[in-house]
Amino acid sequence: MNLIIIALAPVFLIAIYIYIRDKYEREPVRLLLISLVVGCVITIPIIYVEGLLSVYGRDFMGLASAAWNAFVVAAVTEELFKLIALYLLIWRNRHFNEKFDGIVYACFISLGFAGIENILYITDGGISVGITRAFTAIPAHALFGVMMGYQFGLARFYPKECSWRLFLALLIPILLHGIYDFILMSGHSFLLFAFVPYLIFLWLFGFRRIRQLSDRSIYRGFRHG
Repeated sequence: MNLIIIALAPVFLIAIYIYIRDKYEREPVRLLLISLVVGCVITIPIIYVEGLLSVYGRDFMGLASAAWNAFVVAAVTEELFKLIALYLLIWRNRHFNEKFDGIVYACFISLGFAGIENILYITDGGISVGITRAFTAIPAHALFGVMMGYQFGLARFYPKECSWRLFLALLIPILLHGIYDFILMSGHSFLLFAFVPYLIFLWLFGFRRIRQLSDRSIYRGFRHG
């Protein structure tokens, strides 16, 4: 039970922060919970597809193996399923009524996935793994969600840029996610030395995106209950 709490505590803390940060026109709690559940459910097909892709990359060695597993097996698969879930869940939903909502729902879906992934890692690796991932992998998934949701929100409300923004909503999280995993999977001391600066970059970049769309909220200046 303690392992489950450790695995899910950072998920709910970040979810609460995103909910509070959506300060001008908050989303329905029911739809946010559905987003979390959807993020949990997509773990099933993701595990299956990642297993298949891992087989195709078994002949790669060294950095080539790390690149395949980081960018293709993990980043492409996970971010693609997140984007599909995001699109199907809220693209035409009446509650998706401003650009910042893209960030909110993308984060909640990402956190749902990250929660299940974290349970699997902690069950295998123990409390120390859970504590480490609470400050690294869980926030990283949320920040990948921020990048996806930022472009997704722009795609929804700037029709002329829709196709390009949707492409970026997939491409940018894939690149950021792939780099994150590649640094860890490479085992290269120089790359590992860059891990903490890269995390700081993700945090700064993510908070900048949150602030940009929050400050441009169409509901800024008056609040809804």
